[in-house]
Amino acid sequence: MNVSYKDPKQEQTITDLVGKPFSLRDRIKFSGVGSPKLQIVSSSPKIANLLLLDKNLDVCNIEIRPKGIIVRFRSLLETYAMVIPFYKLSVFKGKSDSHSIHVDGHKIEIRSDKHTSKFFSKIMGFKAKYNENPT
Repeated sequence: MNVSYKDPKQEQTITDLVGKPFSLRDRIKFSGVGSPKLQIVSSSPKIANLLLLDKNLDVCNIEIRPKGIIVRFRSLLETYAMVIPFYKLSVFKGKSDSHSIHVDGHKIEIRSDKHTSKFFSKIMGFKAKYNENPT
């Protein structure tokens, strides 16, 4: 979904799927809910076609929300987002140093290091808490 431009209907759809952004107090309490820049190693064809449009390094970032995550990446001058509720989220640790995020037939594989692995552990912790008490 292209999220480059402010659209109240689109923002409401995102809020309905993954919840409102955490407050500043919660962000501090959770030691942050956003990832640093993550290098994309591979992706499903639809995403790969978007990333091929420019010559920039393929990177994304992830924001944790109360009911899911948002994976954002840029292509040309546009910003795209994969809005993923926890009930649809699948995360796999690859053989090499990578993690892959899967949802509805789409995937993004991300190069991981020690810090990235910690962040993915945090995501899985939020997902586990959500699964215990979905609201």
